[in-house]
Amino acid sequence: MVAHNQVAADNAISTAAEPRRRPEPSSSSSSSPAAPARPRPCPAVPVPAPTPGDTHFRTFRSHAEYRRITRASALLDACGFYWGPLSVHGAHERLRAEPVGTFLVRDSRQRNCFFALSVKMASGPTSIRVHFQAGRFHLDGSRESFDCLFELLEHYVAAPRRMLGAPLRQRRVRPLQELCRQRIVATVGRENLARIPLNPVLRDYLSSFPFQI
Repeated sequence: MVAHNQVAADNAISTAAEPRRRPEPSSSSSSSPAAPARPRPCPAVPVPAPTPGDTHFRTFRSHAEYRRITRASALLDACGFYWGPLSVHGAHERLRAEPVGTFLVRDSRQRNCFFALSVKMASGPTSIRVHFQAGRFHLDGSRESFDCLFELLEHYVAAPRRMLGAPLRQRRVRPLQELCRQRIVATVGRENLARIPLNPVLRDYLSSFPFQI
């Protein structure tokens, strides 16, 4: 995703105490010991200012675009089948032995795309760019667009041709609470989640990922 490099540097001042000096003998009988020398601080080492990290992604055209992409990123982090900067070759190798329709989402290396969809087709694994234009997501070569990336995925999972089947999750065994949330969303629909008589904690958990994937 969009790289945000944050470097915090403090100029450290280290002090090195000089050893105590022994009093030199004096000719007078009332000589007193010499006071220890004061430590002298080392000069501060200048630290170069941090430079922004390199990223191949284009800049956002509006704050609405930024909010939509950051929401998609948060949902991807929670879904379990987002593989981050996995390469095309790595994605295809992971899908090669999977059933037809198995898919995953990863980062795209194309400058004009944030994400790519890798899916096992009957002819073998393939990857499709996910475009984000005018605040909406659509697959490369398709005219159907969606406000949310996961609405796009749900559409192709439920489509008659069933281009997408089950996602390839990094963790094969899912927690019971995730399975329960998926079943509740599938039963009542995400538009009715707010009507379920639940405490705020459970309602927030259901609303954090209101999709059937």
